[in-house]
Amino acid sequence: MKVAIGADHAGFDEKERLKATLEELGIDFVDVGTHSRDSVDYPDFARKVGELVSGGAVDRGILVCGSGIGVAIAANKVPGVRAAQAWNEETARLSREHNDANVLTLGARVLSENEIPKIVKAWFEASFQGERHQGRINKIHEIEC
Repeated sequence: MKVAIGADHAGFDEKERLKATLEELGIDFVDVGTHSRDSVDYPDFARKVGELVSGGAVDRGILVCGSGIGVAIAANKVPGVRAAQAWNEETARLSREHNDANVLTLGARVLSENEIPKIVKAWFEASFQGERHQGRINKIHEIEC
């Protein structure tokens, strides 16, 4: 599995810490930036991650900004992206099992640095359950088209 990770300036430190979690899980990743704490615009990085996921260059994506909201909104504008903001392990798990989320968004200012690795692990451990949920994913795709 290959994952694209990205963040704005508010999420930079957490993105950097995420690398250790991904390495621990044996997940290959590409870092699309930002590469410092200098102020940047989160839609730029959400778009980069979203396009890599949508285009099939990576399997999934993770985005971090201050709240996790802005990057979720921006990434969801990319066709084929189902970005979900998770604020605990349960919401991360459900985003995969029920919504087949392919991008996870996190809020660096609203989550502790101890919570984030647990959320990320839960997200990667969960699998899409299909069945009744597939019809809903199909309807989301119809909205996109």
